[in-house]
Amino acid sequence: MKSAQEDAYLEFVAARAKALYRSAYVLAAGDTHLAEDLVQETLSRVYVHWKRVARADSPVAYAQTVLVRTFLSLRRRRSTGERPFGNMPDRAGSGPDTALRLTLLDALGQLPPRDRAVLLLRYWEDRSIEETAQMLRLSSSAVRSQGTRALGRVRALLGESLSDLIPH
Repeated sequence: MKSAQEDAYLEFVAARAKALYRSAYVLAAGDTHLAEDLVQETLSRVYVHWKRVARADSPVAYAQTVLVRTFLSLRRRRSTGERPFGNMPDRAGSGPDTALRLTLLDALGQLPPRDRAVLLLRYWEDRSIEETAQMLRLSSSAVRSQGTRALGRVRALLGESLSDLIPH
């Protein structure tokens, strides 16, 4: 990679790595190690195609799409059904919303990967239905129905426990 392109890539990484990590963290349902792996894989794929990415209308959207597709393909390839036991955060949380955040991440972790991706893109990233459909290679109606179904599952998982965690 030429120096000017390399500088542009490094600038992009400096500006977007934290946002990509936050999205990966939600996709990974709070698994920090998986989130780091997803970001690393995403940035390496973006690096390989940086000439094309830099010319794209939105390199940020391109990277976000790569992140989601990497997550979904990783979930399909995983040959083991191994699940971590317990819910141990890497760092102690601070603030009143820690319990709420952990409860929501636990509920998201119980959803299928594609449902999690739809919720991330539609509600966390505030993407339109059309953008979400394009990123996930789905139809708009599939995104709407999957989003509705996923929100229903989250509500069912949380039940009345969510109202106890929201500060009044």
